[in-house]
Amino acid sequence: MTNNFDEIKDQDNIEDLNNICDECKEEDESVSQNLILTGFKICKSCRVSKTIFPI
Repeated sequence: MTNNFDEIKDQDNIEDLNNICDECKEEDESVSQNLILTGFKICKSCRVSKTIFPI
């Protein structure tokens, strides 16, 4: 019974790591790296933009 729950939980985590930025909706390798470092699914260029213009 717990095996099924673990498989579903793993599938949800894999879908989160699709390398698509939440801001610009473009696919980039840096999205998964920033997700691990900061907890946000944003690409490198959107991260720089948010740092310079934090609004």
